[in-house]
Amino acid sequence: MSKKPFDKFINKESGAKKKERIRQEKRKARAEKNAYFEEQKRLAWEKRKAGSSSQRSAISGQRSAVSDQHSAISIQSTANEKRPALKNQRSITEAVPKSQISNLPAGRQGQKSDSATAGSDNEMPLNKFIAWSGVCGRREAADLIKAGKVLVNGQVITEPPHRVSQQDNIRVNGKKIVLQKNLVYILLNKPKDYITTMDDPEGRKTVMDLVKKATSERVFPVGRLDRNTTGVMLLTNDGELAQRLTHPKYEVKKIYEVRVDQPVTKQQLDTIAGGLTLEDGFIQPDAVAYADSKDKSVIGIEIHSGRNRIVRRIFEHLGFKVKNLDRVMYGIFTKKNVDRGKWRFLTEKEIRLLKHLNTSFGNKKSSR
Repeated sequence: MSKKPFDKFINKESGAKKKERIRQEKRKARAEKNAYFEEQKRLAWEKRKAGSSSQRSAISGQRSAVSDQHSAISIQSTANEKRPALKNQRSITEAVPKSQISNLPAGRQGQKSDSATAGSDNEMPLNKFIAWSGVCGRREAADLIKAGKVLVNGQVITEPPHRVSQQDNIRVNGKKIVLQKNLVYILLNKPKDYITTMDDPEGRKTVMDLVKKATSERVFPVGRLDRNTTGVMLLTNDGELAQRLTHPKYEVKKIYEVRVDQPVTKQQLDTIAGGLTLEDGFIQPDAVAYADSKDKSVIGIEIHSGRNRIVRRIFEHLGFKVKNLDRVMYGIFTKKNVDRGKWRFLTEKEIRLLKHLNTSFGNKKSSR
């Protein structure tokens, strides 16, 4: 079957233009990361400074009183009595109440204060922590939290933005979790009759069965494909990347080859291209065309929406029955060199490209 009609879906760029775009996106990503950590440091510093300024005056008063007593002692002391005077000075200083000592600025209470400060700099939202631990994506993590299945230091937390750090004891469904250190990225060509979940109570086959020998790390599918939908998909334990790829604002490209039960007329094709109003709202593909000029029942459709079963519902809305649905492209990936039911690890170059995919789209959306 000819795939030439799919060429119109792929925006071709010159090599120099593509390299410059990638270079600019990397630069923006680095700047955003550096700005985030600088902001965290600044907030922690301002917090310490605010606490210091409010406590300094009280401590200064205590020191002034101590200083007056020292002066009286030193006037009556001889040169040989200076050391005992210093001992008295130390004992008077130690008489300052512990409550005031505990309020000393950070850096003057020893290592305990320093470690607490360091911990605050590494805080992150609870749903992000769960995603980065490899349990699931950030959206699924938010659902787990709202369902009351997450404990932080023994307490049920139901707010996804609740801030935590690595020092906290965090449990999901009773199991303690920690941040993942070894990130894994797998490209899979999904066959039929496999569902895209971590496990299935009904005992059906899942995509995890296909990659169970790939790694000892706990990976999860990025997005979903129906049981009877085939094609390219990603699995990873990089929660941040999974969040980016599934968020609508980044408009990650997905191209499907759809085979329906009867020929699609040019008028029906134009109707799909112009957009349809389904039960959950309006949807318009990014592009749609015949995938095979000799077979009008095979359609190529490009779409970035992640709504449930969206491609099937588009064709079913016009009275078609979808016989086969195959995702032939996801982001920058195709099924090239990956047979049905097989997988491969992403290369370092592919990972870099994927992490900066459509970053400019996300920035434009957030600035509106």
